[in-house]
Amino acid sequence: MESSVKKAIDQWLGSSIDQNDKETINQLIKDGNETELTDSFYKELEFGTGGLRGIMGIGPNRMNKYTIGMATQGLANYLKAVFTDQQISVAIAYDSRNNSDFFAETTAAVFSANGIKVYLFEELRPTPELSFAIRYLKCQSGVVITASHNPKEYSGYKAYWDDGSQIIAPHDTNIIGEVRKISDISQVNFKANASLIEKIGPDVDNAYLDAVSQQVLSPESIKNQNDLSIVFSPIHGTGITMAPAILEKIGFKNVHVVEEQSVPDGNFPTVVYPNPEEQEAMAMAMAKAQELDADLVLATDPDADRVGIAVKNSNGEFQLLNGNQTGVLIIYYLCKKWKENDKLDGNQFIVKTIVTTELIKDIADSYNIDCYDTLTGFKFIAGLIRELEGKKKFIGGGEESYGYLIGDSVRDKDAIASCAIIAEMAAWAKDNNTTLYEVLMDIYSEYGLYDETMVSITKKGKQGADEIVEMMKAFRNNPPTQLGNSKIAKLIDYNSSTSKDLISGETKNINFPKSNVLQFITEDRTKISIRPSGTEPKIKFYFGVYKNKIEKTALNEEIASLVEKVSQIKEELDLC
Repeated sequence: MESSVKKAIDQWLGSSIDQNDKETINQLIKDGNETELTDSFYKELEFGTGGLRGIMGIGPNRMNKYTIGMATQGLANYLKAVFTDQQISVAIAYDSRNNSDFFAETTAAVFSANGIKVYLFEELRPTPELSFAIRYLKCQSGVVITASHNPKEYSGYKAYWDDGSQIIAPHDTNIIGEVRKISDISQVNFKANASLIEKIGPDVDNAYLDAVSQQVLSPESIKNQNDLSIVFSPIHGTGITMAPAILEKIGFKNVHVVEEQSVPDGNFPTVVYPNPEEQEAMAMAMAKAQELDADLVLATDPDADRVGIAVKNSNGEFQLLNGNQTGVLIIYYLCKKWKENDKLDGNQFIVKTIVTTELIKDIADSYNIDCYDTLTGFKFIAGLIRELEGKKKFIGGGEESYGYLIGDSVRDKDAIASCAIIAEMAAWAKDNNTTLYEVLMDIYSEYGLYDETMVSITKKGKQGADEIVEMMKAFRNNPPTQLGNSKIAKLIDYNSSTSKDLISGETKNINFPKSNVLQFITEDRTKISIRPSGTEPKIKFYFGVYKNKIEKTALNEEIASLVEKVSQIKEELDLC
């Protein structure tokens, strides 16, 4: 065992942690569980694209009372340094995961012990509602306890700023700096001041639902198709609290909840992973939809910031859409309806991330709407909204990982608002004698065919982290020259903020924050992006291939050819 790991263990054993937790550490030592001890103590959890996230357990690299306490103490110290001479307030929410309510109460205790006013949701609520509440209650910050769609052993801590967006630079690194100043757990004030903790009740729920319902663009279509048959699953998460409510509020009367997955449960007993990106997690909802001959399937992840959907294809069979396809439908619908409703004046914009389909930009361009790219992570989308606030109006945006935002009353991805707009789109399509699947095919026929997929490779623990570092180094030092029978035309390295034209040899600086992302773009518009995950022990590969405008009758054949092309590129990168 490395000396640094031994030192960290000794520090925790000599600290003021509870005796039961000291016994847990000693039992791991007695059992000779060196791997678990190393993974738990070799480093401290740090903020990534989704904040603080990790496996629950004991040690500085685990989610527990103490790491959450230290993060909260550091955040409290920073808030008091930034917002001087005023009563600081924060909002706190939590999801359905094991220990989420305890971690939320721990967070509330530390904030209140530091003289900060706390608004604590009395029950679990979706992450986007926390973002809304920060703005609605005029808080300076907020925290949601969630690990999003991660496996059940994970928990997380997402910190937000006063605009309802996740913490970004320079605040994120400054907060980490404050946390690192805490040399001993005894420096965390865990003694709650109950007079500063106020429970959030239905008032915020109602205000949030009102804000989402005001985004409806086709009220007549909803009225005409109010019996649209919708199957919804919260996958044992917070979506059950708000998704059925918003669908009912905007006018849908035929919503069927998957009862087996309706009860919040941090063990997620009916799925392997509570992630609507996974077909297995959607299987129960799709089976119910098939049984009912429903029109639409919606499923949200545990904290209800992501949504997966299934629609009927041309054969009447339910087909899952990937995150890019759903995003394309949403942006196309928003652009079309904003134009039809005479809401476009040239002062609107759309945002996507650098690994999300370029088809969204193609659609925005056709409506003369500015489309901006950001780094991966919704905090960057929210940051751009904040930067342009008062100058340009945000219509909508999203990322390929099933996260979308409609309007700007929330500043994080919002599966509740997404459920509402997707159901509205389905009603609009049916009102026009078509389906969402056929609308997607029409988009491909008009703008060009895109096929996107993502490969995620898990590398756990310290050894895995080291392997990911070596993989990124290898791609930087020895980049491919050709992929999918097309030469690499451009290499973009967001870590060095450079874009190199491999045809001319010219290198340019790009105006992006530094991030450990590589992109290879070929002469035929294929785009491959590589990045380590900021929230999970994974390295991710994003593939996007393109075919110019083609006849609708040839789409199925061309889709198959693009799928084959992606398979070829995976082989060339040794990912099969």
